[in-house]
Amino acid sequence: MRCQIKYAISLIAIVAVFLIINFSRRINSTPQVYNNRSHNYTVSCVVDGDTIELSNRETVRYIGIDTPEIREKKNAEWVYKPRPYAEEAKKFNQKLVEGKSVRLEFDVQKRDKYKRLLAYVYRGDKMVNIEMVREGFAMIYTYPPNLKYSQRFLDAQKEARDNRKGLWIDLEENKISTSQAKNNIGMMRIIESEVIDTHLTEKLLILKFKDKFKVVIYKNNIPLSMKDMARSPNKYFKGKIVRVYGIIKQYKGYPEIILHDMSQLEILN
Repeated sequence: MRCQIKYAISLIAIVAVFLIINFSRRINSTPQVYNNRSHNYTVSCVVDGDTIELSNRETVRYIGIDTPEIREKKNAEWVYKPRPYAEEAKKFNQKLVEGKSVRLEFDVQKRDKYKRLLAYVYRGDKMVNIEMVREGFAMIYTYPPNLKYSQRFLDAQKEARDNRKGLWIDLEENKISTSQAKNNIGMMRIIESEVIDTHLTEKLLILKFKDKFKVVIYKNNIPLSMKDMARSPNKYFKGKIVRVYGIIKQYKGYPEIILHDMSQLEILN
């Protein structure tokens, strides 16, 4: 009987040691888990107007905003080629957070496809994301499922536009044709033109114009009240004159404006 008890005790001890060792290995090998609470960190470096690097080497992409590009990809390399207001946006971001303690707040999606953290970044009581928009250094970038403060971003952008700050300083005076789009890459511009065709993909609704200019709409950004445009886009858009504004970007050699919110587009007829 004593032998059986000793055997049982020994077996329990072996199992316990195994579990402790295994648990220890899992803790040491598991990356830091970010939940939906707020976290405080120090900003070691500002990458550009909407991206920072923390002292723990994590890269953070600000939720809800898009600033002009400071680099351009040529072949397989990134080269320094700042677009208008890109350097100003970076400097303003540096003034707000570089070398300082910030608080991060997360939404539904914690990381993007590049493994960057997606966060609302606070310096004291101010949300930096909102300040970038309010001062005209960023456009709103609405991208589901991170929509917690979408109305605040819309309000901040309206304030910047009404006060003609930064990106919005001369927008109304810079209405261009589709043929001029390719010479305005990186610029905030207004274009009015006729939609000559549409194209649907799994995630995108693409409006096609003359001169190979395109407007790209993420289907997830189309509100329920406007879902008909994704069901029958030609009926909704083809032959219509639309007014669209945004930063003109280049994709596969052709100019386009990506809509981050449907307020960027208006059907005129």
